[in-house]
Amino acid sequence: MLSFTWPWIGLLLPLPLLVYWAMPRATRLDAALFVPFFKEVQGGDRHPARAGGRLATRLLLGLIWVLLLLAASRPQWVGEAVALPASGRDLMLGVDISGSMDTPDMLLHGSPVARIDLVKKVVNEFIDRRQGDRVGLLLFGTEPYIQAPLTFDRPTVKTLLAETQTGFAGKKTAIGDAIGLAVKHLKERPANSRVLVLLTDGNNTAGNVEPLQAAKLAAQTEVRIHTIGVGADEMTIRTFFGNRRVNPSADLDEATLQEIAKLTGGQYFRARNPTELEKVYQLIDQLEPVPQEDETFRPTRALCHWPLAGALLVSLGLAGLHAKPMRGLGK
Repeated sequence: MLSFTWPWIGLLLPLPLLVYWAMPRATRLDAALFVPFFKEVQGGDRHPARAGGRLATRLLLGLIWVLLLLAASRPQWVGEAVALPASGRDLMLGVDISGSMDTPDMLLHGSPVARIDLVKKVVNEFIDRRQGDRVGLLLFGTEPYIQAPLTFDRPTVKTLLAETQTGFAGKKTAIGDAIGLAVKHLKERPANSRVLVLLTDGNNTAGNVEPLQAAKLAAQTEVRIHTIGVGADEMTIRTFFGNRRVNPSADLDEATLQEIAKLTGGQYFRARNPTELEKVYQLIDQLEPVPQEDETFRPTRALCHWPLAGALLVSLGLAGLHAKPMRGLGK
C-alpha cells in the first residue's frame, strides 16, 4: 500500500500558477532594455514551432514541480502486516546477588562452584528456551534494581547476567523490595501474563517492605511468583580441628518463599544441587503460555528517491532542449 507521510504538501501544487497570476505584468516603461526589432522577435515567437516549444517547456516545468512535491511528501510503500513471535509471557527473572551467593556449595562436574556461577549457567539455558517471551532481569541484594527491562532481546539479557557480580547491590537480601520493584514493572503488562521467577539463598534481612506484604500486592496486580530456594543442605569445610560438616542453607527462609508462591498462585522449588536447579527451570519452562493480543508491524520502504531522480532527468532533458550548438571560432 502506497502512503504519504506529509500528504498536505499537495496543497502547494497550484502555487506556480498563483505566483504567475499575482505578479504584475511588465510594460514598455518598466523595461530595462529596449530592442528596436522587438516586434519582429515577438512575431517570430508566434511561429507554430516556437509556440510548440514554449508549450513543451511549460509542461516539463510543471512535471518537475509535481515530482518535487511528490518527493517532499515522503512517499513510502507499506508492506503486509508481519506478526511478531510472542507466546504471551512477560517474564521477570529475579536473581539474588547478595554476598552469600558466593558460597561454593554446588558441585559441577565434581568440582565445587559458587552458587551465583551455577545460577548463571542454568538461567542462561533457561533464557535460550524462552523464545517469543519478553524477558527482564532484576538483581537484588540490600537494594533491588532492574538490570534489563522486559525485552525480546534475549542475548542482551544473557550478557548482562554474565557480567553480574555478587555484592553489586549490597551484602544483605531485600526480598520484599525486589518483589515490589518487579510488580511495578509488570503491572502495566496485559493481565494474566505477568510472571516473576525469584531465586534466593537466604531470608529477608533488608528493605522497607516485608516479603508477604509485597506478595499480597503482587496477588492484587495478578503477578504470579515462582520462588526458588537455592543452596546445598550439607557442606564440608576445613577448620583448625579438621573437616566439619555444616548446613550452608541454614538461613534459607523456605516457609516465607512457600507462602509467597501460594499467595500469588505460583510454586515453590528447592534446588540443592545443579541437577535439581536445572529441573526447576525445566518445570517452569513447561508452564502453559497465556495468549494475549498478537503484535504486528508493517515494514515500510521509502520511495522519495524515485520522484527526485525523475525530476533530475526531466531537468536534464529540459536543459538539452534549450541548449544551442556552439558556433565555430573566427566566424
